[in-house]
Amino acid sequence: MSTNDGITDFEGRVAFVTGGARGIGLGIARALLRLGAKVAIADISEDALDRAGDVLGASPDRLRRLRLDVTDRQRYAEVAAEVRRDLGEVSLLFNNAGIIDSVSPSSLSYEMWDHVMGINLEGVYNGIQTFVPAMLTSPRRCHIVNTASEAGLLEVGSGFLYHASKYAVVGLSESLRRELAHFGVGVSVLFPGPVATEIVENTRRMRPETAPPHTKRVTEILDYAHRLLTEQGAPPDGVGELVLDAVETNAPYIATRDELREALQRRTDELIGAMRHAEGFLAGFGADTARLAT
Repeated sequence: MSTNDGITDFEGRVAFVTGGARGIGLGIARALLRLGAKVAIADISEDALDRAGDVLGASPDRLRRLRLDVTDRQRYAEVAAEVRRDLGEVSLLFNNAGIIDSVSPSSLSYEMWDHVMGINLEGVYNGIQTFVPAMLTSPRRCHIVNTASEAGLLEVGSGFLYHASKYAVVGLSESLRRELAHFGVGVSVLFPGPVATEIVENTRRMRPETAPPHTKRVTEILDYAHRLLTEQGAPPDGVGELVLDAVETNAPYIATRDELREALQRRTDELIGAMRHAEGFLAGFGADTARLAT
């Protein structure tokens, strides 16, 4: 099996989508159902799951709706067992659940670190830990898509906690792609720009009651993100189709727009410049040290 092979035989496969009742997750679920897959959507909101079931309109033998907090590992194991029993072994995994929360450096909080990392990073890992072992022995090619963000590629003022969680998802995905390739498991990382979802509203609802209140700066970040998603957000259904196009080609990266090219190039140039500076600087230091040793 070539490590570059994608997946085109969606008919009858079982897919698991976190954050699957809303936004990008719902778009992915709709695209999967269109291609004949059986889909389990997991979401923390029971109301959203009910609405998604009405919108998707699939029969129970093709769609399961499961309430899941992606930070709850015991519940994750229970949900996975239900999916295997009712639909079959998962060969398509979409770790999509996430929030956009952060704090000001003036309000550092272990609670908020655990909250943001728990959903955005550990939630992704919990899906991997739950489903990858069976994928490694599957006779069929499998695929994982992890949702990061443009904020996982470049510092764009989205708050350091959010950036840290999304940079980590990118690194996790890139390294897993290399390590899982020879098992016939593909890995893609999605770094969406603005998409017309309710992530800002959901983020505010899910913030722990005992967490520090949003500072003026973080409130401005969330308000700006809400306006951007409302006015310029890509359609979730279109993003869902884009994601499955990447699964079909085993693409390592999935973008939703072309806006960061120049900024990414500047960052790359600065990194390369730092490496060149270090090479010259340390070469001279080594020569001086050798002279001192004699």
